[in-house]
Amino acid sequence: MKLIFSAFICILLTACATTPSGDKRLMLVSSEQMSKMGITTFQQMKTSQKVSNDPRKKDYVECVSYAIINALPDKWRSKEWEVVVFEDDSANAFALPGGKIGVHTGLLNVAETPSQLATVLGHEVAHVLWSHGNQRISLQMLAQTGLQVADVISQQSIEGSTGRQMLMTGLGLGAQVGVMLPFSRDHEKEADRYGLHFMAAAGFDPRQ
Repeated sequence: MKLIFSAFICILLTACATTPSGDKRLMLVSSEQMSKMGITTFQQMKTSQKVSNDPRKKDYVECVSYAIINALPDKWRSKEWEVVVFEDDSANAFALPGGKIGVHTGLLNVAETPSQLATVLGHEVAHVLWSHGNQRISLQMLAQTGLQVADVISQQSIEGSTGRQMLMTGLGLGAQVGVMLPFSRDHEKEADRYGLHFMAAAGFDPRQ
């Protein structure tokens, strides 16, 4: 029990990293590991989903994407980025650690101007720069560690499997509603704010 609790405290004290805006965030996974996961995931998507062969769509999306990339700080601008257009009717785009950007063809029917497309792409790139994926994974890992500690305590302090199960369920629900969901909304707001900054710095109109 003491060993688990000590490990839990060590995680809290040592696993912080600094975002581009200068604030400290909990990040339990290294940037190298996140990049590897992003690259692996992107490769799997390229083999499992249809990639668009339309040169006009490809050139258009790359033009907007690299305009935003060129407006990023040196650390990220110098990375080797890859942009792929997927044949998918959903209005969606994403960016992954490791310098990967994916855009669904359905988004091009909704984002009618380069500035509107740049708004979405700036938002997605901001998620990567602020390591939001790492933070979400880290919170899940931390919540799981906390539940394991609580499980050990509950075995000693609560009689009967029903009472123990109720405690674990309550802690799991609290972790999800009290931490995970509000944090996700914070990520979206942060990506909106800095994404608009990037697309404006790239010469696009943030009013769109």
